[in-house]
Amino acid sequence: MASLKYNTSTTPKPFLILTPLKESHVQTAVVCSRKHGIQIKVRSGGHDFEGLSYISDVPFIIVDLFNLKKIDVDVNNKVAWVQSGATTGEIYYKIAKKSKTLGFPAAICTTVGVGGHFSGGGYGFMLRKYGTAADNVIDARIVDSHGTILNRKSMGKGLFWAIRGGGGGSFGIVISWKIKLVPVPPVVTVFSVSKTLAEGATSLVHKWQQVAHKLPHELFIMLGLGIVDATPKGEKTIIATFDSMYLGDAKKLQTIMQERFPELGLEIYWTEEQVGISKKYLNQIRRMYEFMTPYVSKSPREAYANYRDLDLGQTSKNGTASYAQAKVWGSKYFKGNFDKLVYVKSKVDPDNFFRNEQSIPSIPIFREYFNTTG
Repeated sequence: MASLKYNTSTTPKPFLILTPLKESHVQTAVVCSRKHGIQIKVRSGGHDFEGLSYISDVPFIIVDLFNLKKIDVDVNNKVAWVQSGATTGEIYYKIAKKSKTLGFPAAICTTVGVGGHFSGGGYGFMLRKYGTAADNVIDARIVDSHGTILNRKSMGKGLFWAIRGGGGGSFGIVISWKIKLVPVPPVVTVFSVSKTLAEGATSLVHKWQQVAHKLPHELFIMLGLGIVDATPKGEKTIIATFDSMYLGDAKKLQTIMQERFPELGLEIYWTEEQVGISKKYLNQIRRMYEFMTPYVSKSPREAYANYRDLDLGQTSKNGTASYAQAKVWGSKYFKGNFDKLVYVKSKVDPDNFFRNEQSIPSIPIFREYFNTTG
């Protein structure tokens, strides 16, 4: 399902939506689109507030990768191959079926598509211990602007670096990723604490800023700020929510919190550690899902968990801006890496075939250089 602001009768529609069943279908889509001058939009999970993966004001098609969702987990070598149409939740499930002591550091939201998530870096609750999802990508298969499939060796160091954090839709269509699995304990602990201004949110946020980065790397505490109804009725107030995951059991977590962040007032209510006892709670959750299923959409294309914002700047309506225009937003996203990304883009996609309103631009000076040097 697209973002509601684009769910109107005037929103441009694609000529077609292609749902590849195998890699060669993606190659064919690239070759045909290039031949006929049609723009390609690539979608894996659809978590896209700004419509960069499904909206254009020039003739375009959508290549939706949701059928390419194969996941092969190799527990012995602690690696997995994951196709870009899979979601992070599907990765976690497949790994958990094979091992209770291996995991992968990626999104908190389990309906995020792998393709866009890994391309943008991919952060989650294990960030402090193991880095981003992109930090743990060790190989990939990408269809370039000529329809050729490249792996890590054939794509070269520059492109392999760029696709792990440089954003999707700029360098090609990544169809699969080889990821390194990481060790996790058999038991992890999560908590969520919310406080309004009247309940001391301001002082808690201040304390969080002081201690969060000094906590053990096994503990991640994320702060979210929002607006909620207050008392008296009709007024609004700020609420601070602290969501956390600890790679360990509740007793160890409680000890750490009492020593480092007692102001949060963390209390552990569910202390049963036996696997069998948890079945009661899981069954309650399943019954809730069964009750709510008739009232929710069956579509997995929910666009609410993406942090790209066109207000920060954009290349142009069709991704054809100059280097100077693109750098306005590019330096905000990528800091000192923007120039290197432009260099890689100009080398691997000199004609700027893969583009959107916030794609990396291909600039003439580099295009001329690569055309003369080969």
